[in-house]
Amino acid sequence: MTDGAHPAAPRRPPLSLPARLSLLAWDTARPPHGGVLPRLVRAGALAELAQRGLLVDDHGIATPADLDSSTGDPVLDGLLELVRESGPRPWRAWVGAWAGYTFTAVRDQLTAGGWLRAGPRRALGFLPPARYTPARAGVPAALRERARRLLDGTRPAATADARDALVVVLAVAVGLLPAPPGADRAARERRADELAGRAAAADPALGRVLDELRAALSATVPAAAPARG
Repeated sequence: MTDGAHPAAPRRPPLSLPARLSLLAWDTARPPHGGVLPRLVRAGALAELAQRGLLVDDHGIATPADLDSSTGDPVLDGLLELVRESGPRPWRAWVGAWAGYTFTAVRDQLTAGGWLRAGPRRALGFLPPARYTPARAGVPAALRERARRLLDGTRPAATADARDALVVVLAVAVGLLPAPPGADRAARERRADELAGRAAAADPALGRVLDELRAALSATVPAAAPARG
């Protein structure tokens, strides 16, 4: 360049739905491998494949639309191939079946993309597995706040971005967006239902898939799930 200007930094590709959910839920204060995070990430991958029309609902069974299509995203394509090679399973079963593989693939993808940073910890002379932390510490909280604004705001659900709506609906299902003191919980549940409807507006079949994914995630949440900031 002749004008002395520095070249613009390359833009990162948009995050997939499972990657966004993984970052939103990431909390360095508690091990991210435990609890419901792998299932949440898996549900996000299933929802994105359904949204793209690559997985379709066949009487409650997650079914590949064909044998050849792909997304170009190795995480999503890996799950799609797993579904193709496995016997028929309901959506709810796929939320938990080998969910750790999808979670690990998303974690590695986020690390390669500069969203997470791996740093080994040494304890008593042993080297345990790497501990992953956000490359930018405020990103998980910012994503949660963005989701909260959509959940608790007054903007009509019908005008929300469909992918933002999906993030909120799945995050709510595992208690990642706890109600503030004095909040109308019934109103929040209605709002989550409205956002699910927005996410599925272009495809009623996606609404049925979301119902299954939300039910599967809700069933994994402890009765007194700890709130996250």
